[in-house]
Amino acid sequence: MRVFNRYVSPRGLTVFAFELVLIAGSVLYAMYLHGGVDTPGAIWKVVFITALCQLSFYYHELYDLTVVNSPRELLVRLLQASGAASLLLAALYVIFPGLVIGHGVMASSVLFFVLAIVLWRLLFLQVGRARGLQEHVLIVGTNASARRVAREVLDQHDYAYKIVGFIDDDPAMLGRSIVNPAVIGASSDIVRLVREQRVSRIIVGLSDRRGKLPIEELLEAKLQGVRIEEPETTYERLTSRIMLDELKPSWLIFSDGFRARWLTRAMKRGLDVVLSIVGMVLALPLMVLTAIAVRLDTPGPVVYAQERVGERGRRFMVYKFRSMRTDAEGGGTPIWARDRDDRVTRVGRFIRLTRLDEMPQLWNVLRGDMSFVGPRPERPFFVEQLAEAIPFYRQRHAVKPGVTGWAQVRYRYGASIEDAREKLQYDLYYIKHMSIIFDLTIVFDTVKVILLRKGAQ
Repeated sequence: MRVFNRYVSPRGLTVFAFELVLIAGSVLYAMYLHGGVDTPGAIWKVVFITALCQLSFYYHELYDLTVVNSPRELLVRLLQASGAASLLLAALYVIFPGLVIGHGVMASSVLFFVLAIVLWRLLFLQVGRARGLQEHVLIVGTNASARRVAREVLDQHDYAYKIVGFIDDDPAMLGRSIVNPAVIGASSDIVRLVREQRVSRIIVGLSDRRGKLPIEELLEAKLQGVRIEEPETTYERLTSRIMLDELKPSWLIFSDGFRARWLTRAMKRGLDVVLSIVGMVLALPLMVLTAIAVRLDTPGPVVYAQERVGERGRRFMVYKFRSMRTDAEGGGTPIWARDRDDRVTRVGRFIRLTRLDEMPQLWNVLRGDMSFVGPRPERPFFVEQLAEAIPFYRQRHAVKPGVTGWAQVRYRYGASIEDAREKLQYDLYYIKHMSIIFDLTIVFDTVKVILLRKGAQ
């Protein structure tokens, strides 16, 4: 299921919806016990508190079922999220006294919904592991794509997938373990295995399908109601990124997406202009303070300009507050910025972590060099290196680079070719599904990344 161009598992959506009811019900019950049901605007206050709590849950990754997959992890994150929501609500009560719903109501509400959610999640975990409720998956082929998808299926808990085994026509492979599940048959066994193993989804991962694709068996399985799909499609759904292993240009050409309409681009540009002007006005005091801090910390320019590659390969100068020593590239050759880079100054480390160093890029957005959301703009020197080492790398220049992006909020700070390869998978996913709503959800997640201190180091 896709919501705002992001894949959301039915499991995750079920948890979110059920806990919305549990939180709202707990607040209403607490209000009833404390005699506050008749408080003016009670319903809207319940809605506000519920939304605030679920926002805190989301920021503490309680709706990522792969992260929260044990009672201990659940309890720790639930207490952290509930505590953060309570503190924020208490602060809002001081600023806006009209939000108060009654003495002791919030404390009682937290107690009620924490207990209710713990019981509900424990039940959900047990039911989710029930064999009868899992979707059985058969993988045809044992190439790199098939193996990578299998690993993703085994590592995640958002989708109720269970791999029953692999198909390989090499007799020597029968019974051999591939990624824990083993090869359980050949192409001629597909129909039988679908029936015996109650298979509901088949992933076809064959490097060369010419003369090797078991068309009759797959067609018979499809006519029995089995879903047939390519590994790239499954991988995209599980990870919200595009798999590069053995990716063929034909998949990019014929798959849905990868075509931003002119209206989307026009709306995106209009939003960029408005937000950049508003952002520069609101951030002006903060930018002044940042400039003073940079100037007092180490000698050198406050703002520096650096050449980057933008849309369609056009080069432009990006502006940032200086976060490194002036001799960071004394040899004249560009050097990868590393995590915990010793070239970063004391103030620089803070402004990189909080993304304050990127505030001057609002000017780049206003000029049209960049957008608020898009792939990270890279330096020409590194673009040439990466384009030679990574297939489809230049396709990321199909859109304007961004101050923030899907790769920035989903992947750690990277400083290697392998990191660039991983981030490209997210960039291609963004380009495929680009929309205004998707951009807004990325901005929303950017706040989460900054608050949880997952920014550049």
